Amino acid sequence: MNMSDLENERIILRPWRDSDAGSLFKWASDPDVGSRAGWPPHQSVEESLEIIRTVFNDATNTWAIELKETGEAIGAMGYGPSCDCDLPARDSEPLAGYWVAKPYWNQGICTEALKLMIGHIRSMTGIKSLISGHFIDNPASGRVMEKCGFVPTGEIVTDESQYQGKDRPIRVLRLEL
Repeated sequence: MNMSDLENERIILRPWRDSDAGSLFKWASDPDVGSRAGWPPHQSVEESLEIIRTVFNDATNTWAIELKETGEAIGAMGYGPSCDCDLPARDSEPLAGYWVAKPYWNQGICTEALKLMIGHIRSMTGIKSLISGHFIDNPASGRVMEKCGFVPTGEIVTDESQYQGKDRPIRVLRLEL
């Protein structure tokens, strides 16, 4: 699939670059950011570069969220089978996931980015549905999903494979495309 840039007035979804490692480390080293998404804080710029080169670039459907105003990567948006979590996905149903740097929380950026990605999926793929979930103690993430049309499935899972996932229930949502 062509990994083209997606954009609106405020943000661009684009492939990650090695030159984003410093920005990624700045935002992903914040312990409040990764724990909400289920991954540990980054420990070094080198680790962030490795994540860009492996996790983000091995998944062909993972974009950096770039703020047009600054030209800086401030988060990530993506979909695919890249998560080891125990969400009750249907056969071939991708998982949607995202995060944004703490200074940009509650500004609608994840909602905008998720809408861009959903539009891309609808126009460029034959995917029928997406699954996602959020830790119950991170309701803002659930609101992002619901604003974009995801509907709660009624299922709650606990996934100890996720960073700090022990005893943190995950609310499951699905979007029919």
